[in-house]
Amino acid sequence: MSFLEKFQTYVCLGDSISVDVGDYTVTARIAHDDTPDKPDERDCGFWPSLDPNAAGYIGDGNGWRKRFEEQQAKAESVMAAWLNDEWVYCGIVLSVSIDGTEITDHAASLWGIEANYTDSDNSYLTQVANELLPEALDAAKAERERLCALFCTKGRLRTESAA
Repeated sequence: MSFLEKFQTYVCLGDSISVDVGDYTVTARIAHDDTPDKPDERDCGFWPSLDPNAAGYIGDGNGWRKRFEEQQAKAESVMAAWLNDEWVYCGIVLSVSIDGTEITDHAASLWGIEANYTDSDNSYLTQVANELLPEALDAAKAERERLCALFCTKGRLRTESAA
């Protein structure tokens, strides 16, 4: 069981993919991650360093200067692209419905994911959706049971006299 549809190589907030699993239709959508942290604030090793005690330490040995310059240029490019809104942090949120009726709008999610990241094809977004799929189905089954316990008696809607 997995999403056969894939997220596009360029995505927008609200884009979604869906898959049918038995009675359930699971939809994975891209949601805005409103954490204002810059990439270098989220990743302690974002900027390359020549200090062996720093998180971004590039190592020593032959070619250290070239490695440092390449990693510095990449970090600057990634930061510039983020500042220009060329890529964003997002969340992948899975919702589940049955015959068009939403059972849960937030069955599973993962946040802090890069969308439209520099030199990325966004395939990771679909991978995350697939990893969240079992959790979303479990949440939907639990919610379905809860709703049936509230409103159903032997497959029929409860009435005041049956309650």
